[in-house]
Amino acid sequence: MLLSSMKKGLLVGFKTTWTLGKVIFPVTLIVAVLQYTPVLPWVMNAISPLMKLLGLSGDAAIPLVLGNFLNLYAGIGAILTFDFSVKEVFILAVMLSFSHNLFIESSVAMKAGVKLWVVLVTRLGLALLSAAVINLVWHGGGETAKYGLIQPSTEQADGIAAILLEAVQKAGLGIFQLAMIVIPLMVVIQILKDLQWLTKFSKMMSPVTKTLGMKENTSTTMAAGLLFGLAYGAGVMIQAVKEDGVSKKDITLAFIFLMACHAVVEDTLIFLPLGIPVWPLFLIRLGVAIVLTLVVGMIWKRRGQLKRKDANYDQQNYNSSV
Repeated sequence: MLLSSMKKGLLVGFKTTWTLGKVIFPVTLIVAVLQYTPVLPWVMNAISPLMKLLGLSGDAAIPLVLGNFLNLYAGIGAILTFDFSVKEVFILAVMLSFSHNLFIESSVAMKAGVKLWVVLVTRLGLALLSAAVINLVWHGGGETAKYGLIQPSTEQADGIAAILLEAVQKAGLGIFQLAMIVIPLMVVIQILKDLQWLTKFSKMMSPVTKTLGMKENTSTTMAAGLLFGLAYGAGVMIQAVKEDGVSKKDITLAFIFLMACHAVVEDTLIFLPLGIPVWPLFLIRLGVAIVLTLVVGMIWKRRGQLKRKDANYDQQNYNSSV
């Protein structure tokens, strides 16, 4: 029983890694190469005027672009190279927690069935709105931020061959890290499924998912996304869509929640070296995720009720005319 579950989980894990890897490898490769082209500097210059509206200096465009083009680590590495204020660092942390690694995480979200415009509007909208609100509400934090012991890497690849080699290494490492999480995760999930533990867990979580407007079969995906992030949560989501028949509505609502609040342990603790309070960061993400999902779910439900009412009205008119 256990051996059979492990074999099935390994197979699903390898298939999921292959599915996501076909997206992650080329995207990482391309973006890593773009670091050495005029593209990123051009984007930074284009969005610099927006920085002032968000309470940030022009230099803040660099960690934002790198964080969104690459990942949180790249964004934090860039922050460490500038003397930002505590307020600026906190705003950057909140923005990057909502919006980072856009290319890869948007791609895997689309792979799970979520539309691209939903991903971009949600993540970029939350990042910009949160920064504007914090800038207006918080009048302190003007002192210079004191960073921890992490030192940014100053080494740059020199030459086309070195740049390509570095890009391939980054892409390969990304796939390796993906496999190290996804494959064991799928094995554990398969074992829990076969032991009927996931069914019990879904029933325990059903009041939460129901409150957020989703069915209980999304609880596994929600847990995976909260713990491991959008990319790894997408692997579970893709499998859930195939096996559990997760509806398009539930897929969208789950990803809206996870786009606001995912990988809560890693993506929160990673900001500790920047010397900012992480509890407010965590509570902001969780609170926004709950409120946003509830609002979207209510709007979705309301639209469904209106459509059914219109359909019934048309049917009544048709019957009366006949």
